[in-house]
Amino acid sequence: MSLPALLNTGVLYRRILAQFPQDISVAFAYGSGVFQQHGTSQGQMEKNMLDFVFAVDDPVTWHTMNLLQNRKHYSILKLLGPAMISSIQSDYGAAVYYNTLVPVDGRVKMLAQNENAKLRAALVSNLKSAVTASILMLPESCSEDDLFLQIAGLSYAGDFRMVIGEDKSKVANIVKDNMQHFKTLYSNILRDCPQLVYKPQQGKLEVDKSPEGQFVQLMALPRTLQQRITKLVDPPGKNRDVEEILLQVAQDPECGAVVQQGISSIVKSSSITQSIKGIATAGLWKTTSYSSRKLMKMWRGSRRKPSVSQMS
Repeated sequence: MSLPALLNTGVLYRRILAQFPQDISVAFAYGSGVFQQHGTSQGQMEKNMLDFVFAVDDPVTWHTMNLLQNRKHYSILKLLGPAMISSIQSDYGAAVYYNTLVPVDGRVKMLAQNENAKLRAALVSNLKSAVTASILMLPESCSEDDLFLQIAGLSYAGDFRMVIGEDKSKVANIVKDNMQHFKTLYSNILRDCPQLVYKPQQGKLEVDKSPEGQFVQLMALPRTLQQRITKLVDPPGKNRDVEEILLQVAQDPECGAVVQQGISSIVKSSSITQSIKGIATAGLWKTTSYSSRKLMKMWRGSRRKPSVSQMS
C-alpha cells in the first residue's frame, strides 16, 4: 500500500475502534479486507468484510460495557449477561467470542478474546514456532515460497472448512500478493535459525534434516504440539517421556508427516468446536448468511483454480 492508503485505512480503523469500549489492550485487523489476496482487485478488496481481533484484560467488564454500548451486536446470548458470555468465550472452542456481520461502517467482523500478559513475547515466539514446525515438514532444499505457503497453511491444516466453506486456493492467494510482508516478518528469524541456511538473494533455504537437527527442532515446538505428537506415536500404556518419543520421531523418515498429523489434529478439533460455538455467539441468521457468502467465495475460487506453481 502507498502511504496515503495506509493513512486512510488507519483513520478508518480508528473510527471503527472508537465505536467499541476503549478498554482494549491490543486490537488488529486482518483478512482479505486488509491484505490484498491474489485474484482480488482493489475495488473488490474495499467491499470485503473487515476482520478484527480485540484482546482485553477483563472480558466480563468489556462485555458489560459493550452490552450497554452495542447491545444489538449480540445474539440471544445477551440475555444471559456478561459473565455467562465471558464463560462461553473462555471455556469452549478456541477461547474466542466470535461475531460476524457487525454493522459498523458497513463492513466489520468483530471478535474479542483474552489477552496474554506477555503478548509481545508470545507473538515473537509464535513466529519462531511457525518456522520450526514448517521446516520440519519441508524437504532439505526448498524456496521461500515453499516455506511461506507452509506457514500460511498451518492454521488451515485439518480445518473442516477447507473441505466445504473455504476457497481451496486461499493459502496460495494469501501468500502470492503478500510475499514482502512475509519476508518482513520472518527474515530475521530465518537468518538466526541454526537449523537452516537462508539465502535471501536467491530465495532459497537449506534445512538440517539430520536426526540430530530434527530432534532440536522437535524439542523447540510448542508443548501442546509435542503432546499431540506423543499421543500419535506412543502406544497406549507405555507412558514414555516426551523427549524419548521425540527422539524416536526425529529418526523417522516420516517425521514431517507426523508433525503435520499433530498440527491437523489440533486445528480440526478447535475448528469444529469453535464453529459450533459461533452459531450461538453470532446467531443462526448471521451464521447462515456468513456461511452462504463463504460458499459463494469457494465456488468462485474453484472456477479460477490458480496453481501453486504460479507462486514461483
